[in-house]
Amino acid sequence: MTVHTNLKGLRVAITGGTSGLGLALVRAFTARGAEVAFVARTPQAVARVAEATGAAGIVGDVGHKTDIHAVALQILGTLGGLDLLVNNASNLGPVPLALLADTQCEELEEALAVNLVGPFRLTKALFGALAASAREGREASVVNITSDAAVNAYAGWGAYGASKAALRHLTAIWAEEARDEGVRFLAIDPGDMDTPLHAQAIPEADPASLKRPEEAAAEIIAALGLAQPRLAPALEAQS
Repeated sequence: MTVHTNLKGLRVAITGGTSGLGLALVRAFTARGAEVAFVARTPQAVARVAEATGAAGIVGDVGHKTDIHAVALQILGTLGGLDLLVNNASNLGPVPLALLADTQCEELEEALAVNLVGPFRLTKALFGALAASAREGREASVVNITSDAAVNAYAGWGAYGASKAALRHLTAIWAEEARDEGVRFLAIDPGDMDTPLHAQAIPEADPASLKRPEEAAAEIIAALGLAQPRLAPALEAQS
């Protein structure tokens, strides 16, 4: 299938960019001509994806406070600004999944650090650049990847679900607060996908019954309204 190059000039940062949905997003945006920087923890995987896609790879862990400012500086130094941040990196909490009564405090803290506090810190560090992009009349958006576990109570998904529910509400609040700045915030649930994270959570799941990450990536780009050759003026922030 031919992919049209229609996002030339769009500056995109993606966390968790070496597998699953994050990798699919890196591939989709670069194939469409966007300038992409992605973040992941493993140097070898970062180097491999950077070489394969032409995107700029950044080694860092969004769950570690000490990594955030270095990651933000590398994103801005590489892209020269920012139009779109996708907070995609996720942590399941205990693996195998466990009931809350059997979840260690440290496992809950780790899920919150990656799924909630990390996106908050990185967005905060990059918000000035996004607001500057909006003032220039460019699209300026933050996409936080959520889950149906953020709204439905599934036994065994306590750490993940609670952290994603908090991220979903954080997104809605930030959307209201960023409205006047012209930066829009969206919480997007991509659905159940055939990814390593899903395989960790439900090893017995049939991959054929799951959405392909490439399909979810295309849906996210469509939801952002980024199918036109030129960047539209900044839209009103929404959740």
